[in-house]
Amino acid sequence: MVDVTTCAEIRCPLGKVSRFAANPDNAPLWYDNIKSVEWKTAKELTVGAQVAFVAHFLGKRLAYTYTIRTLTDTSMVMATSEGPFPMETTYTWESLDAHTTRMTLRNRGVPSGFSKIFAPLMGFMMKQANKKDLKKLKQILEQA
Repeated sequence: MVDVTTCAEIRCPLGKVSRFAANPDNAPLWYDNIKSVEWKTAKELTVGAQVAFVAHFLGKRLAYTYTIRTLTDTSMVMATSEGPFPMETTYTWESLDAHTTRMTLRNRGVPSGFSKIFAPLMGFMMKQANKKDLKKLKQILEQA
């Protein structure tokens, strides 16, 4: 199993961070590996909504569709069951004070087939990518 958790403190109110980060259309702006987003259901952020992403990771093109499983003011869980590496992504937002939010990004999944061999490397690379992505998200939101 790959289970990677990364956090960042962002000098913005929780609502601003959660609205921006949870919006799939913003993903290519702060996720370095995500190249495109396409809504498969109505363009409404709600439980059951499906969003297709195209990403490039470890030199490979990955296309996958997430279904939003849970959505609250302080968290969102998306999951996919397709492909060689089913994945669940969880965002949580915690208000540290009126102007600071801690965002936690967790990715976990169980690779199958050939991907199993690379699980330790994938976990390390995902952690590095997530750190970079949260840093970019922090820069975008703090400069806005």
